[in-house]
Amino acid sequence: MIETIEQLEALYGTPKAPSTRKVADRMVPAYRRWIMASRFCVLTTVGPEGSDGSPRGDDSPVVTEIDDRTLAMPDWRGNNRIDSLRNIVRDPRVSLMFMVPGSTNVVRINGNAKVTADPDMLARFERDGAHPRSVIVIDITQVYFQCARAIMRARLWTAGDESDGLPSPGDILKEMTSGEVGGADFDLEWPARAEKSLW
Repeated sequence: MIETIEQLEALYGTPKAPSTRKVADRMVPAYRRWIMASRFCVLTTVGPEGSDGSPRGDDSPVVTEIDDRTLAMPDWRGNNRIDSLRNIVRDPRVSLMFMVPGSTNVVRINGNAKVTADPDMLARFERDGAHPRSVIVIDITQVYFQCARAIMRARLWTAGDESDGLPSPGDILKEMTSGEVGGADFDLEWPARAEKSLW
């Protein structure tokens, strides 16, 4: 097993200029254009129990720019586990990976976050009378694009629908609860339930 930074660096060598010079410490025009085209990202947090990766999506940009060093992300309805929010309250370090369908690139932001329930901030995200319960405010420390090879290898946007035969949420719940929760009825009712509670 590799146990030291020196061993890692000896194995991988020195990164070339494009890998290091692509990093910004704020929202520069090119990164702004990219991130504002993204309706989906993965928010990664860390806390005493470990790390958490949470998908975040919207029907418009998934984050709003407050200024060139600050982003805001509404916490729309979900499963109420609040794993990411718990982590942010205890450890502000976050990473976000922004994706745009069809692009093999991913843009990443590293920074520090806070959770707010300030009424004025919540009102910025009002949707047909609904407000998020909280907003995650992210102070940017780094912005950069990731190498495209992972998405190219996975054929993420070009492989077509490969979901046939996968277990559904109802199947998983039924298995995990020995049939007490889930099953076909859960899957049948879920789309309508989700549609009524997106915001």
